[in-house]
Amino acid sequence: MGQESLFYGYDDNNKPTPTDEQIRLTRFLDRCKETNIDVLVTDYCWAHSFIDDSYDKNNQHGFISFAADHGELDHIPSYPDKPYDENNDDIYSLSDAKNFLYLINPSLYSSEESFLKTLRDTNYDILLIDLFYGNDSLTLQDIDSLKTKANGGSRLVIAYMSIGEAEDYRYYWNDSWYLHPPKWLVGENPNWPGCYKVKYWYPEWQDILYGNDESYLKKILDAGFDGVYLDVIDAFEYFENKIFLNKQIL
Repeated sequence: MGQESLFYGYDDNNKPTPTDEQIRLTRFLDRCKETNIDVLVTDYCWAHSFIDDSYDKNNQHGFISFAADHGELDHIPSYPDKPYDENNDDIYSLSDAKNFLYLINPSLYSSEESFLKTLRDTNYDILLIDLFYGNDSLTLQDIDSLKTKANGGSRLVIAYMSIGEAEDYRYYWNDSWYLHPPKWLVGENPNWPGCYKVKYWYPEWQDILYGNDESYLKKILDAGFDGVYLDVIDAFEYFENKIFLNKQIL
């Protein structure tokens, strides 16, 4: 289970999440832990005291956490100078992990090799990254090279994949969709330009994601990732609000 902004970043980066929201969300996440579901939390803060507090609170609940200093998720934060609870254990499952890195936008790195080397030189138990560097898919050899921490312990490498929005920088995007969108493609997300809500129940969108040799998931599997982190799984809320406002969505 992934959760963002549990303790910091709910309303804005580097601001504590309102107490009532912390309580509401932790009740759900604690139930996950009680049923042996691992929880990955990403908080957004840059003040050192907030970062320390985020790691401490998440650890108290048994959550694996990462404190990102801003929402672009495009670099490794400078604080702390090493992963929280750094270790040289071999990581075979999420429950083995004590920390993770969430870095899905490698645009700040000068080259693919520079990006991969930076990741290889870390001791994070889990690397949560994108399948692509620019327009090129990472290869089986690339991913395999990331599965060993700098200190020699094994780790997991997990791929990010949005299933509730289409992204206009992905390989599957057709530029004609800007003027003539398919019936399953809805409006652009005002908070994330280039990301478009989709009617995820349409077979045409599902075919892009999985179930065939050209699908997004097949590309992830072929690259050798250990798992997939699914984003925008709360897309149903967008359409529930549309229904509430009596707008046609089908």
